[in-house]
Amino acid sequence: MSLLKSTRNFLLDEDYRSLLIATVVCICVGTITYHYLEGWSIIDSFYFSVVTLTTVGYGDFTPQTDAGKLFTIFYIVIGIGIIFAFLNTVFTHYFEVISSTDSNKNNRFGGQNRK
Repeated sequence: MSLLKSTRNFLLDEDYRSLLIATVVCICVGTITYHYLEGWSIIDSFYFSVVTLTTVGYGDFTPQTDAGKLFTIFYIVIGIGIIFAFLNTVFTHYFEVISSTDSNKNNRFGGQNRK
């Protein structure tokens, strides 16, 4: 239940929502660009965009055109920062919600958990 609450609070916060939009736009730009530059399907382009920006890099797809290679260089430099900022923010927000839930439980039991 706390995951649902955390997700709802996350989406209601405008700063977080802006970062989510930036992440989605970044992945969409990569997907569309690879689709047209490399001639890959939308699914393959989306897959490559996510795998590249999360630094997994399976190597099953690689850009073959010069334009695709140049785009990838700039895409990685810009996109990795956006993706990691988003992931860091999601985890930080989730753990803040968890810790506030734990402190509320502690307050109900006299301030400390007893073993």
